[in-house]
Amino acid sequence: MYRLWCRIYQKIMKFAMDHVPFWRKPKLITGRDSLKKLPDMLKRKGFRNVMLVTDPGIASLGLHEPLVQWIREEGIQCVVYDKTTANPTIANVEEALQLYKENGCHALIAFGGGSPMDCAKGVGARVARPLKKIQSMRGELKIWKPIPLLVAIPTTSGTGSETTLAAVLTDEKTHEKYALNDFVLIPKYAVLDPVLTRGLPPHITATTGMDALTHAVEAYIGKSNTKETIEDSVSAVKLIFKNLEKAYQNGEDMEARENMQKASFLAGAAFTRAYVGYVHAIAHSLGGEYGIPHGLANAVILPYVLEAYGSSVYISLAELADIVKIGQNLESDQEKANAFIAEIKAMNQRMGIPDKLDGILEDDIDMLAKRAAKEANPLYPVPKIMKKDQLKEIYYQIRR
Repeated sequence: MYRLWCRIYQKIMKFAMDHVPFWRKPKLITGRDSLKKLPDMLKRKGFRNVMLVTDPGIASLGLHEPLVQWIREEGIQCVVYDKTTANPTIANVEEALQLYKENGCHALIAFGGGSPMDCAKGVGARVARPLKKIQSMRGELKIWKPIPLLVAIPTTSGTGSETTLAAVLTDEKTHEKYALNDFVLIPKYAVLDPVLTRGLPPHITATTGMDALTHAVEAYIGKSNTKETIEDSVSAVKLIFKNLEKAYQNGEDMEARENMQKASFLAGAAFTRAYVGYVHAIAHSLGGEYGIPHGLANAVILPYVLEAYGSSVYISLAELADIVKIGQNLESDQEKANAFIAEIKAMNQRMGIPDKLDGILEDDIDMLAKRAAKEANPLYPVPKIMKKDQLKEIYYQIRR
């Protein structure tokens, strides 16, 4: 009965989402050095006070400073919030919100990976709903009022946050990680400038790239696809298999960098509409409790969850294997699916990503699995519905 309830819920959600008029993708500003176009656009649209949200790593390298200078040269005030943590917290949002208010800002620029984007979305939600706390906006469509202009500028190629309706935040008091999902959180503009990813360390290139692959695969194998999400997922998987390891091996390969940005955007668009699955639910629990970086967690967890799905994903993974020309000499869907999973493991190994995660405490596993099950069920249209005890087995498998 529980599984039936989940499937009925998912069908109702898919029907509803297929008929809402609010789906959109951000307007794109793309190409090498396209970041330089943003200040003039802000000026033409009449913005005079903006806040740029980033993180300490980017701030220490000064990657955002040229943009801040260009914005100020256009006569626009630009204040910087640079304290976003790797798994952004509610405290980050509230601190940034205070800075936003104190400086009379009217627009948000998220500069960095998924963390600054999630933090900026959280600020936008609080501006739109000043009387509601972040906790009360958890879940689906709890904001429902326009947020300030949000421009997303990814400096990694993986999170897809520049195109999604989600902000994933951590409650620093409970260590629980959860999502705010609302159409108003989709950024108005996304700047895809591959030059910004040139200096990424190889391990960040690897884990964020596998994060994008996780988005594309989970969207593709799920049960809430549309023609468009299938096309976006397939395009993203092709781009990732062709370009990720090139970008990892040579950070100056700008064609590979540009293609990975496209892949990240497309994968983000796919899972925004088709949802993710248990890989993300497990990764979110680990990020909230231990601060494990999301891309790393997804990269490690992905093959374990795909194996746990068993026969429910043989056909879809075999299709992906054919698309990226893996296991061409194999005949059965099961063999092709296993070859696809094996290639994910091999990619991780070639890029120095471990096959297990450190720091997961055995005493925490029951609690972590409970959180993952609560996040995923009944919302995520996964190929195979798993309860807490089945998810616990995966935690034991991924734990070093």
